[in-house]
Amino acid sequence: MRLPLSFAALFLSIILLQLSSGGVGPLDALSGFVLEFSTAEIGMLGSAYFLGFFIGCWLAPRLMGAVGHARAFAGFTSLGAMGLIGHMMVIDPYAWGLMRVATGLCVAGCYTVIEAWLQAAVTNETRGRAMGAYRFADMGASLAAQLLIGVLEPAHYVSYNLLALLCCAALLPVTLANTRQPETPSAPRLRPGLAWDKSPLALAGVIVAALSSASFRMVGPVYGTGVGLAADQIAVFLASFVAGGALSQVPVGWLADRYDRRWVLIWLSVAAILSCAITATVTDLGTGGILLTAAFFGLTTFPIYSVAAAHAHDFASSAERVELSAALMFWFATGAIAAPYLASVLMDLYGPPALFAMIAFGHALLVLFGLIRMRARPVSDRRTPYIYAPRTSFVIGRLLSKARDRR
Repeated sequence: MRLPLSFAALFLSIILLQLSSGGVGPLDALSGFVLEFSTAEIGMLGSAYFLGFFIGCWLAPRLMGAVGHARAFAGFTSLGAMGLIGHMMVIDPYAWGLMRVATGLCVAGCYTVIEAWLQAAVTNETRGRAMGAYRFADMGASLAAQLLIGVLEPAHYVSYNLLALLCCAALLPVTLANTRQPETPSAPRLRPGLAWDKSPLALAGVIVAALSSASFRMVGPVYGTGVGLAADQIAVFLASFVAGGALSQVPVGWLADRYDRRWVLIWLSVAAILSCAITATVTDLGTGGILLTAAFFGLTTFPIYSVAAAHAHDFASSAERVELSAALMFWFATGAIAAPYLASVLMDLYGPPALFAMIAFGHALLVLFGLIRMRARPVSDRRTPYIYAPRTSFVIGRLLSKARDRR
């Protein structure tokens, strides 16, 4: 128990931040539906969040260098709280879009600070346990955040104020902890082309991972409403996706460490296409069936980013790992900016099943590209271990780089 307690302040801040930020996306979708925003406008809110997230990933290391970890964390948290509080003051989708940019800045900035702090605090002996506890805290809070939608009333100031309070509460553990601030790490150089140089398939994989997770988590509540789910059922619907993704990590990691990772990516995408086809075409699944398909969808799509990242790192040297992680995050964020808006436009034109038709099409392209790449290059002789790679900040690569060099 000593290791989790030594990082208790950092993990508690992450839990509170994830409860706040993880709840606002689905709440915005349901609130927009109540306020008669168009589906495209609701999708735009999800895209705005990831635009803010991308800007925050780039800005946070530089701000830490200027004002320090704790002040940077406070500044980003304040942005997030203001974005949440402002929702019910200005009822306009484009104003909400700016507020969602603030939320994205908050999340990326705070995760960057926390991960930089963890990087400075862990040792080779504690790294594995610390990262395990960190992933558990992050994933558990993400699961709980989806369930909040069942108790938060859409388009109500109390709901947004509650999320703002959780965001403000995330300030307390970090700013009041009796922990010396570490040295500020240098910002990783952003070289998006490095991902293509090392593995075009991995780059395609992270974009398809963004297409799947960003569109589902940001526009999924609109789909749930369109097929007749109540708010509490939508909460379980989204939580089932996260739970399926969490359960997939061990078996998919076992497969990815023992077999050609390109085949693992291809078969995950084939399974994702099957999941999308069932969800989009079968109309009499019932509530239980819809929740099971959401869990299966999470199980097949959630680990694709980590498998793709492991495949890319098989071709990288130790010195390239941090910059490669940042490059993969760049492409994930780029895909995540486009995906919710594109999904919402298609749903406006063709109805709720278009969400899963779009995702299935992306996975079909990944299957085709994977088969082409298998003919273009043999598998790498050097394999890095499969690691669940959170999509949290550009500095996550520093925490994971030494773990990838264990073999």
